This record gives sequence, structure tokens and C-alpha cells, in this order.
Amino acid sequence: MKYERFEELPVWQAAIGLAVAVYEMTDKPAFQKRYSLRDQIERASVSVSNNIAEGFERGTKEELLTFLYIARGSAGEVRSMLYLLEKIPALAGLEPEALNLKSNAESISRQLGAWICSLRDSNHKGERYVTEKTRRMDQAGLDRQEFLEKLERIRRGESK
Repeated sequence: MKYERFEELPVWQAAIGLAVAVYEMTDKPAFQKRYSLRDQIERASVSVSNNIAEGFERGTKEELLTFLYIARGSAGEVRSMLYLLEKIPALAGLEPEALNLKSNAESISRQLGAWICSLRDSNHKGERYVTEKTRRMDQAGLDRQEFLEKLERIRRGESK
């Protein structure tokens, strides 16, 4: 599936959900007067979705890869901070939320990792490099592949 807007990306949507959940957690009284910890985990969580969006909008595969790596690093930072929260006795009441958030951040990291691998193995250079000629060539390749698959089904005696 080809996405036209970063808002359509399931991983971006998950990252937004992570940031919202982090903000909900840090809004609790246990975080009162823990300004630097609160600020850092909030900023790291927002960084995940922002870097996905910025990389997507840049228009080249190399820039997208760079920003996906940064987003993945930010997801790791969120997880690291959640592990720290579990070690702070005053924040022990947040452990169930922290476990859920760690799971979400890990899922996002895995999705980003899979996307990174897919992009690294792709010949597509990015939307910035797409011209009418390359669009026609890509479509011709897709049409050819579809035709060959249809021929193979006919050869095997399958309908459609």
C-alpha cells in the first residue's frame, strides 16, 4: 500500500497514541515537581511521531531513513525512561501504565525497524525524484508483472 500522507501511516498513528498516553501519565500527581523527568519523557515521546512526519515529508529515501532512525531512537529513549520510572519508589504506582507504554514503544520500534529494512532494500529513491517518465515506467513494470501472472494462471488452467 502506498501512503500519500504521513497521517495515514499506522506507525505514525501509534506514535501519536504513545505521546498522548505519556502526557496522560505525566499529568498525574506523582509527576508533580519532577520537571526534568516529565519534560524529557514528553519530548522524547513527541519526537517519535514528529520525526516520522518530517522524514516522510522530505521526499527522499535517504532523508526518510535518517528521520526513521531518529524516531526509532526516540522510541528507545521513551522505553529507557519508563524503565527508570519503575526504579523510582515515588513513581511505583505508575508501573502498570509504564508497562503498557513500554510495550507500545517497543511495537513502534519494531514497526520502524521493519520499514527501515524495507526502504534500505528498495530501489525507490523518493518522491522528490519521481517524474512523469518514472511514473510511466513504474506503471509499465506493474502492468507487465500483472500480465505475466495472468499468463501463468492461464498456463496452469486457472480462471482469473
